[in-house]
Amino acid sequence: MEFLFISMLNGLSYGLLLFMLSSGLTLIFSMMGVLNFAHASFYMIGAYIGYTLNGVIGFWPALFVAPLLGGVLGALFERVCLRKVHKFGHVPELLVTFGLSYVALEVVKLIWGQSAVEFQPPESLQGPAFTLINHSQEGLSLIWGAASSQMCNAADAAISIVCSPFPATRGFMMIVAVLMVLGLWLLLTRTRVGLVIQAALTHPEAVESLGHNVPRVFMLVFGVGTGLAALAGVIGGSTFVTEPAMAATVGSVIFVVVVVGGMGSLAGAFLASVLIGVIQTFAVAIDYSLIDLLRVLGVQASVAMQGNSLLKLTVSQVAPILPYLFLVLILIFRPKGLLGTRES
Repeated sequence: MEFLFISMLNGLSYGLLLFMLSSGLTLIFSMMGVLNFAHASFYMIGAYIGYTLNGVIGFWPALFVAPLLGGVLGALFERVCLRKVHKFGHVPELLVTFGLSYVALEVVKLIWGQSAVEFQPPESLQGPAFTLINHSQEGLSLIWGAASSQMCNAADAAISIVCSPFPATRGFMMIVAVLMVLGLWLLLTRTRVGLVIQAALTHPEAVESLGHNVPRVFMLVFGVGTGLAALAGVIGGSTFVTEPAMAATVGSVIFVVVVVGGMGSLAGAFLASVLIGVIQTFAVAIDYSLIDLLRVLGVQASVAMQGNSLLKLTVSQVAPILPYLFLVLILIFRPKGLLGTRES
């Protein structure tokens, strides 16, 4: 039971991190029709800026300043580069953002080096948020913080005690992601700025005739999207690892999330992020192959089947490709995505 509970929380936390990334990409695509290939690079840039500011002003100020800087960099990129090629169509836009991803990677290597840096979270986020204790006689119990060694060590050999801590950094990640979801929803549905953004999406000429600067709106939206990626970078970098390869690690997955959820749908991106996060987390923890399943079902595998390397592959070994298999199934049976309204 504790395995299911902790794995579900780990999957939710990873899925919410994916949503923090994919929400900005979805917002940019729904407003501007641009698939920003450099979006994961702003995630990496946010992590490195947060790491640098963490040593100067501390983690909590860096958590606010790094996304602002990431948003400013994104807005400047849209104003200086992306706007220049927007009139030439989608292919030049893709090529410009694709080139930016390589430029950002090389700049990061030049400034911070090619090795991972030690981005430590603050002391308040170090250690477990809570510990789930599974006692063979007393059942499940939960205590906040870390459990003492006396609680996790049974005095009697007949008693089994399993302590499963849940990291505070993952809990903080989930809280920030939920607050971000609420903030985006309130911004887009309850504010004048949100109404202008939604109107500029469907009727840009009418919005411009009312005196609003539509290109400036697009620039601000692009900046907000990259700022959200930078925010995810600060949290993800301090939770996992801050290294030049971190953009490539999540870059392809967030595009899977956007397509599976539905191009331009924030609700779809949220649903797809949670599904992919939970599925992949559980898959990593399952060390069983198809041959093991046949044995559990009481089916005797032939010698040929036992020698088949594909049947020997465990679920944990194929876990990295599961999101892409999910993508293929979605494109076959529901090309619009889970909650999408346009063809992907």
